[in-house]
Amino acid sequence: MMQRQRWGVFIDRDGTLLRLVPYLADPGRARLYQGAGPALARLRAAGARLVVVTNQSGIARGLFTRPDVDGVHREMERQLARHGVRLDAIEVCPHLPSVTGPCSCRKPAPGMLTRAARRLGINLDQSWMIGDNQSDLGVARAAGTKAALVLTGYGRATRRTRAGRSADVTGSTLASVVNRILAARERPGA
Repeated sequence: MMQRQRWGVFIDRDGTLLRLVPYLADPGRARLYQGAGPALARLRAAGARLVVVTNQSGIARGLFTRPDVDGVHREMERQLARHGVRLDAIEVCPHLPSVTGPCSCRKPAPGMLTRAARRLGINLDQSWMIGDNQSDLGVARAAGTKAALVLTGYGRATRRTRAGRSADVTGSTLASVVNRILAARERPGA
């Protein structure tokens, strides 16, 4: 029996969902942006699958380990659970091409999105990628999702780029981006 395709929202971690801390490896420094938990709860209530997708080149650079990243993710999930939010998946790219060679998962390559979509039955052309930098917008295009730019993290600088100007929606916070995504889905033909 074929699994029913659902829509999904892929969310960048650092600078989008969590306050930007370069090379975050300490769970004690992981902080959701204000309003992020309720925003994801609204997406979940609208039927979206929720997947965090994150490049973590600090692993390849030797700055921290995969267990360090997993600890940050456990803390992130704990904070989201306070808002009744459960993620469907967390996809991590530990690579850095200059150290590990090329890979198909480092954003803007679509590997993390396509892998999660296959596993979770997500229809990519009905889905969204939310992020704060050019690689997040690039992966949206590469995977065939719509692109949402949030102006936290590196978002304000990204808005000035060609990629930033091509986002399907832009918002000052994750909550405002989610409002725009949900409004776009309500329009006929969305």
